[in-house]
This record gives sequence, structure tokens and C-alpha cells, in this order.
Amino acid sequence: MYQLTQVGYIALSIICVALIYGGLQSALAKSKFTPQKQKRIARQFILGVLGWALLVSFLAWIQFFAEFSAIPPRFIIVLLVPLLTILGLTIFSSDLAEILRHVPPAHLVYIQSFRIVVELLIWLLFLQDLLPIQMTFEGYNFDVLTGLTAPIVAYFCFVKKQWPRWVAIAWNFTGLVLVFTIITISVFSFPTPFRYFMNEPANRIVAQFPFVWLPAILVTIAYSMHFFSLKQLLGSGAS
Repeated sequence: MYQLTQVGYIALSIICVALIYGGLQSALAKSKFTPQKQKRIARQFILGVLGWALLVSFLAWIQFFAEFSAIPPRFIIVLLVPLLTILGLTIFSSDLAEILRHVPPAHLVYIQSFRIVVELLIWLLFLQDLLPIQMTFEGYNFDVLTGLTAPIVAYFCFVKKQWPRWVAIAWNFTGLVLVFTIITISVFSFPTPFRYFMNEPANRIVAQFPFVWLPAILVTIAYSMHFFSLKQLLGSGAS
């Protein structure tokens, strides 16, 4: 089961990135960017994601993140670097704003269904006594609700257009609350001096490859899609 869980994290990460890249290519083709700039943005995306994945994988392999007693905790790199990057792009990037104008709003919601699989993989780690119960849907992790409701919200808000836009806005904010809640729970489950949840096992497995891709890639995708969707809905809109 352990090998199956490893493959699951790798496969899901690759599939999600591939779907986002496909959507990016489609949006770029409809944008006002020159062909040269379209290629440059696509290349920057691939190199950025690949570079980040390789970096955190290497640091996990040399046990850099496993030193939880360090102050500040080294794992903060995995959490803060992508968050600050995505926030910066969302707020300040005019290129991102142009791309989002050509992304169907339903797509940014539909993709959040991947969180169902994420929660199942987290649950499998719990069954193997590798993660504490509070990080699963048997504990305090209700993030699976975002994945379960994503196709419903996308369909009725953007396909059938039977629900008002504010429903999607409220859903996005709720999804952000849920994802940052489980991030907080996971941080307070680390075996650090700041640990709050004292039940075993502590949250050590995410310091290892490929499980480091859970916070480094999959969680990043989750809140990124919320930020981008909200930028569409609260900003200039989308096609």
C-alpha cells in the first residue's frame, strides 16, 4: 500500500500540472500576446514548476526538511515560497490577468475535484500510521467538501448559469478557509517546539519524497485555483 500511495502522489501531481499547462496553452493561444511571448510564458511555467519540484525533492532526499527542531522550521520554505509567489502573481501580474480573461471560469472550479483524490491519499497514509487522524476527513480535515462540491458549483454557476456569481465567490472563499485550515493543522502536527497536536504519529512524512509534493505542489494548486477564480469573478471577468 505504501508504494501505491507514493505512486498516487506522483501521478496526481503530474496530471494536475499537465491539465493546468493544457489550459494555459489554450488561453495563451487566444490572448493578445505575440507567439514569442506565448512560448516564453509557457516555458517559464514549465521551468518554474519543474525547478520547484526538483528543488523540494532534492532537499527532501538529503533530509533537509526532516530537521524539525530548527528555528525557524525549515519546512516553512515549502509553505511560504509558493504562497508568496502565487499571491504576487495574482495581485500584480498583468500577464496573468490577460491569461485569465481567456480561461473558462468553470475550468478553475472543475479542477478542484482533484482534492477528493488528495484526501483519499492522505487517508491512506493515516491507515498506514504515517499521518495523524486530525489531518484526515475522520479528524478535522473537511477539505474533501471542496472537491465534492466543485463540479456542482462549476456546472450550475458557469455551464447552466442557474446560480448567481456570488455562489461561486462564496464557494471559493470557503475553499480557501478549508485549505488554510488543514495547512494550519498540519503545521501544528509537526514535531516542532510549536507542536499543538501531541498524538502520534507526528506529521513527519511530508518531509520525505514524494510526499513533500503534497504541500509543495498539490496544496499550491488548490489555493492558486481559488485565487485565480476570485480574480476572475471579482475583477474584470472572463470569457
